[in-house]
Amino acid sequence: MTGFVAMPATMGPWVGGEFDGAVCVLAGNPGPMTLDGTNTWLLDVDAESVVLVDPGPDDPAHLQAVRGAVGERWVRDIVLTHGHLDHSAGANLFAEAFGAAVRALDPQPGHERLAPGDVLEYPQAQVHVLSTPGHTHDSVSLYLPAANALLTGDTILGRGTTVVAHPDGRLAEYIDSLQRLRDLVSTRDVTAVWPGHGPALPDAAAVIDAYLEHRQQRLAEVAAAVADLPPGPGLARAVVERVYADVPQVLWPAAELSVRAQLEYLGHP
Repeated sequence: MTGFVAMPATMGPWVGGEFDGAVCVLAGNPGPMTLDGTNTWLLDVDAESVVLVDPGPDDPAHLQAVRGAVGERWVRDIVLTHGHLDHSAGANLFAEAFGAAVRALDPQPGHERLAPGDVLEYPQAQVHVLSTPGHTHDSVSLYLPAANALLTGDTILGRGTTVVAHPDGRLAEYIDSLQRLRDLVSTRDVTAVWPGHGPALPDAAAVIDAYLEHRQQRLAEVAAAVADLPPGPGLARAVVERVYADVPQVLWPAAELSVRAQLEYLGHP
């Protein structure tokens, strides 16, 4: 599951592409929860090799598209931003195809463990591993100094806002993760956000500020709804119907996860 809740209608389709220091290959798994599809990122770490982030679905056609983008280079590592299957299901397929290790904060058997604060050193690039829980417990973002970019998985999306996938995801952790990313942007020359779904964003500070503001607005809306609704096991769904009335109903189950996270944050059982 991804983090998507709502998508503005003002942005056109995203197809991936080339960036300064990376290539994004879009997987063929579009949908309400994946936007245009999962972004598989190929990070340039020298002239002959790349680091692959988020292989996406277990899809031979996507593997072939990624092979084409890799070309004559080789894949040094495969890194997962988190364990949701739209990002990780293809990990073993890609690992076998490229002869590369899979690295994750919460690794599956046969994969290697990442630790918060790890710096992956490559010939011409560094990849800084940042623990950014909230969407999930195992979410990481990657700071790429050479590209002045943050690769954010589902912590920040190219469109819409992120589901806090309660109970695995927790809102207090998510807000803290956003604030730490904002602090990093303020102290380092970080401009771009390369998300797990949706288009790359050119102003990291602006998008993080918008995400933090959105969270406070939603919390206020949820608190107001709770004050006006009867308590009980149906409270979360009732809040969704009131606060997320403008969101397509196909996304209400995901919205309910975020509402449950917000209720927990506000101290409601």
